[in-house]
Amino acid sequence: MTARRSIEVEGFSHGGQPIPAASRVGNIVMTGGVYGLDPETGKIPDDVEKQAELMFFNLKRIMAAAGASMDRVVKMTVYVKVPEGRPAVNRQWLAAFPDAASRPARHTFQNDHLPANMLVQCDATAVLD
Repeated sequence: MTARRSIEVEGFSHGGQPIPAASRVGNIVMTGGVYGLDPETGKIPDDVEKQAELMFFNLKRIMAAAGASMDRVVKMTVYVKVPEGRPAVNRQWLAAFPDAASRPARHTFQNDHLPANMLVQCDATAVLD
C-alpha cells in the first residue's frame, strides 16, 4: 500500500480549515473543493466568469503539485450557485479540454449553499500512469 500524501499549493486554501488542496495515493489524485480564489489577493472575485477562470487555474496548479496534469483528469464534479455559472464553467471547460474525443466525465449540480460570494466550485479525480 502506498502512503497517502497531502497536496498543497501556495495561495490556495480552504479558509484555514485543516484540509489539503488534494490527496494522492499511488497513481490516484483526488481534490477537495477547488474554487475561484485569486492566489495573489487571497480573495474570491464577485464575477462568475473570473471565478470560473480562477477555479480552472487553481485546479491546474493543484494537479501539477500532485505530479499530474489536466489530461489525467478522469472525472469532475462542478457546483454552481447561479445559472450563469454553467456557461462560465463551460467556456473554461472547452479551453481546458478542447478535444471532444478526450474529455473527463463531468456532473454539474446547482448548490445554493456555496459559502459567501463563491459562485462555482469543483472537485476532480485524476489517474496517473
